Amino acid sequence: MATALNDTPVVMLIGPRQCGKTTLVQQFGDKDREYVTLDDDTVLEAARNDPTGFVRGFDLVTIDEVQRAPELLRAIKRSVDNDRRAGRFLLTGSANILTLPQVSESLAGRMEIVNLMPISRAETLAKEPSFLKMAFNGKLVKPGPDIEGDQLVHAVLVGGYPEMLRREDFRRRQAWARDYVKAIVQRDVRDIAEVEKLDQLPRLLQVLAHQSGQLTNFTQIGGQIGMDDKTTRKYTGILEQLFLVQRVSPWFRNELKRLIKTPKLHFVDSGLLATLLALTAEQIAKDRSTFGALLETFVFAEVMKLITWSDEGYTLHHYRDKDQDEIDIVVEDEHGALVGVEVKASATVHASDFKGSGSCWTFVVMT
Repeated sequence: MATALNDTPVVMLIGPRQCGKTTLVQQFGDKDREYVTLDDDTVLEAARNDPTGFVRGFDLVTIDEVQRAPELLRAIKRSVDNDRRAGRFLLTGSANILTLPQVSESLAGRMEIVNLMPISRAETLAKEPSFLKMAFNGKLVKPGPDIEGDQLVHAVLVGGYPEMLRREDFRRRQAWARDYVKAIVQRDVRDIAEVEKLDQLPRLLQVLAHQSGQLTNFTQIGGQIGMDDKTTRKYTGILEQLFLVQRVSPWFRNELKRLIKTPKLHFVDSGLLATLLALTAEQIAKDRSTFGALLETFVFAEVMKLITWSDEGYTLHHYRDKDQDEIDIVVEDEHGALVGVEVKASATVHASDFKGSGSCWTFVVMT
């Protein structure tokens, strides 16, 4: 982000609420850069009523939670066109604002996007990750400190949100996660979309939680809560804009097929998913079958975080062929090279675990 501020007029840091965006941007504050947050209702009203005048009042500024007044982007564009100094605007957003229908003009060529996800396993260990670089160079990845059994279950149940990592008691973590989801549904959804059936969103989240890591059938999902296919797709898209879930397209050589074939859906954080599923360590110990999908979400999130840190262009997919051979996670680089990641909640590896790998490198994650 520091590099982007040195050569780009507008830098936007996007990611889920409570993942550390405000803390990070405040580290870039100095005596010349002002800080305002649109979580302040007075500031928000001023930004919405007169976006041009609001922007004109700043030289160097950090604007927190800009998705609450997307009309500011047009005013920022005009300001930047008149003064293209680097680092003038540092923005944060808890929604993927570039997908919002209200934003009629983009800041293409004027803005750099920086993604911030919840804290990764590598960060908690203060280690610089090398998995993707080594994997795409065809090298065996040296494993980090062992994490298995109860330790792994704990890490998966906690996830990566700073507040979840801070709380030692699992009941306190669950209380925070429930309140977090409730706050997003009741407030943030209204900021980015007109939703007629707002009361259906918590129920949709519950259904999606049981679909995490599976192929997404929107007709079937909506049918469980009395919602049609079109509305289910729209509402799932809103949850995706707010970084709660992520759709993952299938991998095909033919890129057009990727657009028309069935995606998978993952939650962005395994701790939130565990809360929605009401899973505890005791329940997992009694019924190990409940852990597989949760572990896959955890690994998916870890790989996604590695991608956001990398300067290389990686995309995430899943793979399933006509014989139902599957690879849980396919990472593709900008040159078309592939790495497959197969996730198994088992301490034993069988030859059949590799049958879907084809020409991909496959790494098996074990408990």
